This record gives sequence, structure tokens and C-alpha cells, in this order.
Amino acid sequence: MKFKKQIFGFMDMLRFKKLVPNRRKALAEGADTPLPTEYRVNQMADALHPGRMQVELVSARPLPGNMRELVFKRLDAPAFPFFRAGQYVSLQSAVGNSLVSRPYSIVSSPREALENRLVLGVEDAGFFSGHLVKDAKPGDRFRMTEPSGEFHYETLRDSGEIVCLAGGSGITPFLSMAKSMVEGDEPYKMTLFYGARDLAHIAFKEELDALAEKGLRLIYVLSDEQRDGYEHGFITAGLLEKYIDPHSVTFFLCGPQAMYDFLEKELAQYQLPRKAVRRDPACCGNREMEAPKTFQLTVHVRDKVSVIEAHENETVLTALERAGIDAPNKCRAGGCGYCHSKLLHGDFFVEPERDGRREADRKFGFLHPCVSYPQSDMEIEIP
Repeated sequence: MKFKKQIFGFMDMLRFKKLVPNRRKALAEGADTPLPTEYRVNQMADALHPGRMQVELVSARPLPGNMRELVFKRLDAPAFPFFRAGQYVSLQSAVGNSLVSRPYSIVSSPREALENRLVLGVEDAGFFSGHLVKDAKPGDRFRMTEPSGEFHYETLRDSGEIVCLAGGSGITPFLSMAKSMVEGDEPYKMTLFYGARDLAHIAFKEELDALAEKGLRLIYVLSDEQRDGYEHGFITAGLLEKYIDPHSVTFFLCGPQAMYDFLEKELAQYQLPRKAVRRDPACCGNREMEAPKTFQLTVHVRDKVSVIEAHENETVLTALERAGIDAPNKCRAGGCGYCHSKLLHGDFFVEPERDGRREADRKFGFLHPCVSYPQSDMEIEIP
């Protein structure tokens, strides 16, 4: 078989023959200026994902409902990273012999973060939260994780109109979401139902009323008090239909477990798709047990090995923190996977609805200490 020679193929051969000499010439003619040590893309990555930050408590004020507003500034950089309204940060500090951390929803807006101001609203409901409400004072320093979480608006997933249902201290992420909408950083229209026992238990009322004047649709619902201009009772399906069309919105829920249980029954009648109801997960706490057993937990952190006690009714993460071990964690709800650790020996229990491990994690023996309860002596390796 004969092939016809093409002139273009011949030209390619000539170019290939000159490839090395041309490269050498280009290198010889190039500038000898040193390459930059930092690039803008790396600077941007560091600004958005700093990992753990050093922060200082600037001011604090009491709020209704056994809550306290805490305002922080960042010490290791001139500003906090930009975040999505509705996300949380995890705050860490030593309390006695324990090294404790808890996630808290951000109250301030993303724009405020760029001004080196980040606000949290903390309820006195737990060991570390009680410490923050009662004992923390301006000037105290903490470690804080970068903003995280999936409890935020997503254009491709959520409706252009969102309905936020808050109970008690669950109002905190919705303040950030309302501020972000008013400031023009989010495209949605927002209706907020805020349930409280009475007028005296409404936190951030002044801020909420100011946002209502700028576009937030706000409905207060008081369960134990009747007042003009306020709804009375609970946030029911009937009350929702009075203000919105449940089939054309995306619901965001944040509050105590009792509120979740009640609202899920109320919303079930609408047979909404799963993506239409978003719920902010709560931390995994201690199990109620009459006589919990105590097990031995062997912990490997790089080349250090510790042997501590772990109670059957507490999570593995709680046991680690009680012993002062700096174990990585963020959400404390089993969802983010930041705390995942290797199980070397032993048994544990995790509630199915809390088990957010990937199939690969299950196959190769990893667990999430934040939602895992010891069922025997255990040995784990923390990365």
C-alpha cells in the first residue's frame, strides 16, 4: 500500500527537529528575576480557609432566655474569612482540666466578618455553654475553627422564597441570613417565624425589628402569652398557611429537638420533597442510662499514646475532651466527618440517623467520635 506524502506532515517534522534548540534559545533569553514566593491564589485560599483562628472576646451582653451575645475579633489576621449566612464556627478553650469545644451558629453577617467582627449568641445549656454565659469576660482568648456547615441557602437547590422556623436560641443563624438578604448578598425573600414562650424570652428583638423594616417578613409566635400584633400558640400548619404557600418555598428549621419533632409532623401532610425542608443538626449529647459502664480508651495521637476512661453514656469525643486531649472536631453531629478516626479495637454504638460515615469509612473501620458511644474497651487512632 502506498501513502501519499503531505506537505503539512513534513512541516511538522521540521518543527519537531527545531523544538529543543528553540527551547534552549527561549530559556537563554528569559529573565533571571526570581519567582514570587507567594501567589494570589494561595493568599485567597489562606484567607478563606485559615483552619483554626486565634480570637479574643471583645464584648458581651446578656440576652433574654438565658442567652448571651459574644462579640469576637481575630488576632492572627485583620479579618475573619467570608462565609455563607447560616454557617457556624466551633469555639475551643480549656475549662479546668478539660479542653472543650462546641459549635455555635454565627449571628453576624458575612460583611461584618470582613470588618473583623464575629458575633455569637450562646444559651446557658451545657458545660461549655454555661462557662461562656457565666464566666467568659472581655479579653479572654479562644481558638475558633473557620466557618463551616451546610445549613445555608443554595441557589441551585432552594426556592427563591425561604421560610425560616426558629425556636428559642435557634434564632441565631436566621439573624445572619436576614442580614445577608438585607445587605444584598443573598437573592432570596425571607419569612421568619420566631417561637418563644413570651415577649420576655425573645432574643435579639431590637435587631429583628430593624431588619423587618428593611424587608424581612417577621412573625412572632408566643406560646404562653397573648399580645396584640403577635401570634399565639405554636407554629402549626394552619399558622403557616395564613402567611405562605408551603408548596412553593424552602423551609429552614432551627431550634430544640421538641420543636423539630412537632414541626416535622406538621409539615408531613404537605409531602414535600426532602430538599424542601432543611434542619440545622444539634450536637450529640449524653445518653440517658441508669448505670452506665466505664471502659478503657486507648488513644494514639501521632507518636503519643494515652489511656483514659470513657463512660458508656458519653460520646468518645466527650471522653477525649474531658481528658484534655486536643481531638479535631467541628459539627459534633456526625455530619462533617472532620473528627473521623481509625478504630483499632473495640465496639461502639451510633444512632442510625447520626451515622454520617461514608461507605469507605465503614468498610475500613473508621468512626466519628462525636456521635459514637463506647460499648467495650476501645483503641483508636486520631489523625
